[in-house]
Amino acid sequence: MGIYRDVILPKLCDLSMLNERLHPYRTRVIGAAEGRVLEIGSGSGLNLPFYRPGVREILALEPDPALLAMARRVPHSEMPINFIEASAEAIPLDDNSVDTVVTTWTLCTIPGAATALAEMRRVLRPEGKLLFVEHGLSPDHGVRRWQDNLTPIRRRIGGGCHLNRPIRLMIEGAGFRIDRIETGYMRGPKPMTFMYEGSARPK
Repeated sequence: MGIYRDVILPKLCDLSMLNERLHPYRTRVIGAAEGRVLEIGSGSGLNLPFYRPGVREILALEPDPALLAMARRVPHSEMPINFIEASAEAIPLDDNSVDTVVTTWTLCTIPGAATALAEMRRVLRPEGKLLFVEHGLSPDHGVRRWQDNLTPIRRRIGGGCHLNRPIRLMIEGAGFRIDRIETGYMRGPKPMTFMYEGSARPK
């Protein structure tokens, strides 16, 4: 598993996230970020070109050193970017120190997602916002059954990816108030394409 996890999997993750159907989600979610931004699971840096001038600084947090190395090579604007090799379950930032937290297709893979969301809330300023787009649990019973059956396999080959996490409930359970949320299927296999997109604030 060492070669697969350390060499092959980062390249597969990068390749899968290059899907052009994800661009509209990135444009909307990343484009709403402001001030000092913490991006959770920044991966290979595919979000970096989508940030707008209202962003003062980007803190790109990623636990995988191979993906972080890819991100450092991504062309981007002149805004300051600090790359942080760390887990979202223990964010190395002070309380109330960022204006925006961004998470895109990341909550599915974090082992301790509840802990990570609590950390995001901790580092957000009281008036700050969490911007998210994630795939997760479908409201359709038949699709949910497929998600439950496929998740053990997906976790093994997809870097811990869960297809069946209830994203809205997780965010609200971590002490956030949802300001906006839109859900629905993106084109593709339904067990993998039910999207949650929106914003939330600390309660």
